[in-house]
Amino acid sequence: MQIGFIGIGVMGRPMSLHVLKAGHHVTIFARHPEKAEVQEVLNAGAKLAPSPRAVAIASDMVITMVPNSAQVEEVVSGPQGVLEGARKGLIIIDMSTIAPSNGWRRTRDI
Repeated sequence: MQIGFIGIGVMGRPMSLHVLKAGHHVTIFARHPEKAEVQEVLNAGAKLAPSPRAVAIASDMVITMVPNSAQVEEVVSGPQGVLEGARKGLIIIDMSTIAPSNGWRRTRDI
């Protein structure tokens, strides 16, 4: 399975490493690809995408783990966001730190 991760930090780094170890192909997007945790995931075999849109194009499932609702909105619905690269059947899982009401609203909008 092709799995995309957006947000490689406290949660995204270990999760993406476990998914890679399980044998899945992983594509990531990170705002700061120079950070050590991002480089660790890339060195483990993940591919770096230039945008959340590109992650969606390369993936069967996209997992977002960003710090707040505004960033979720940006990476999912903004310019070059996941929805611009989404195709029928793409699974989007939001594991970000957001208010439940924001998650429900986003689900309704998608």
